[in-house]
Amino acid sequence: MKYDIIIVGAGPGGIFSAYELTKLNSDLKIAIFEAGNPLEKRKCPIDGVKVKSCIKCPSCAIMNGFGGAGAFSDGKYNITNQFGGSLYEYIGKKEAIDLMKYVDEINLAYGGEGTKLYSTADTKIKKMCLENGLHLLDAQVRHLGTDINYVVLENLYNYLKERADFYFRTPVEKVTKLEDGKYEVHTADASYSCDKCIISVGRSGSKWMETVCADLDIPTKSNRVDIGVRVELPAEIFSALTDELYESKIVYRTEKFEDLVRTFCMNPHGAVVNENTNGIITVNGHSYEDPSKHTENTNFALLVSKHFSEPFKDSNGYGESIARLSNMLGGGVIVQRFGDLVRGRRSNTERIQEGYVTPTLAATPGDLSLVIPKRILDGIIEMIYALDKICPGTANDDTLLYGVEVKFYNMEVELDNNLETRNKGLFVIGDGSGVTHSLSHASASGVYVARYILSEMNK
Repeated sequence: MKYDIIIVGAGPGGIFSAYELTKLNSDLKIAIFEAGNPLEKRKCPIDGVKVKSCIKCPSCAIMNGFGGAGAFSDGKYNITNQFGGSLYEYIGKKEAIDLMKYVDEINLAYGGEGTKLYSTADTKIKKMCLENGLHLLDAQVRHLGTDINYVVLENLYNYLKERADFYFRTPVEKVTKLEDGKYEVHTADASYSCDKCIISVGRSGSKWMETVCADLDIPTKSNRVDIGVRVELPAEIFSALTDELYESKIVYRTEKFEDLVRTFCMNPHGAVVNENTNGIITVNGHSYEDPSKHTENTNFALLVSKHFSEPFKDSNGYGESIARLSNMLGGGVIVQRFGDLVRGRRSNTERIQEGYVTPTLAATPGDLSLVIPKRILDGIIEMIYALDKICPGTANDDTLLYGVEVKFYNMEVELDNNLETRNKGLFVIGDGSGVTHSLSHASASGVYVARYILSEMNK
């Protein structure tokens, strides 16, 4: 089977590259290969009643399938160059912002109309943060919510399924370069050739991406890994921030080690959830636009970035080892009261139940100090006390900490300014490239590559 363009991965990058390609040239023959299921068949078996923890499905419904790992996120599209990746270093700051705004317009047109666009511009909160040793990063934030995000993806799929061939539950095993400069994509049952190949496998495809780079002699360099906890507390404590900004990216430099600790993925009135990455159970958070699905709590991550060089370069391996230790001690995710952590005692079921914060995730009470390295944990504790100055109550004894939260980043693939590898016609986009770390940046990279491919074809 021969195609003009094959896209590996149906996450944000793959979706938006396919959208732009089909929009600008309806005659192209395009195939999209996805290891997971179509959107409507992505169902996690954890229901909190019969199934309370991960049963390690062959293909994780949360991480894989149409929409990628972001399908069941809370649908936050951050329009900014200050975080979310380094796409602007390849294509320019203005181009990156313009593409993120274009993605935002598409999301609105496909079901996201009426959702709110938040902004940190001219906010008193920024001044308050600076006065307390915290730094609020600038961004516009479109919050779709997990529910509206699903609707947008559903509508985009209904558009694309008439214009491209989808191969679901069909993981690509290998990509090879043919003598004529074209490419062949190999699955367990067949091989497919194409003139151009776009790889968009997300963070969950990191190990597979490493094999592709090794096979095709594409240079890579080690990236970072983010390690930390997810904080859950009463929504009222953070309402001054979330009512105005919804998502606030706040950075703090610790006094003890001068490490940077940052907030990440804030979910007002949201829920804490499990996440499965290559068989490792970590923690994440969701929130919904629909008020009927709101909880009484707000959750967010506190993360510390770690980079490694010589002699150890495997940042993701380091993060995996910490997550596996948490899984070994807690059978999955561990939860601990902040008061217990600072007093040096493990939490138990009784103390969790007696607290004023009702957990939204059934996690195992335990002791995070036995899992998270001291330097990282000290930084997280410092950050909680710093946040307590702008949001009093953050450092309450009953504040819950879930661990571990780990954000794995793909090694950074060597790409030119068109996100093309040294093998002409082979592009790597989205979080799988190590260049982007967010929904908005990944989607924008897909649009950029689609436009570049079409411009080359029209020469």
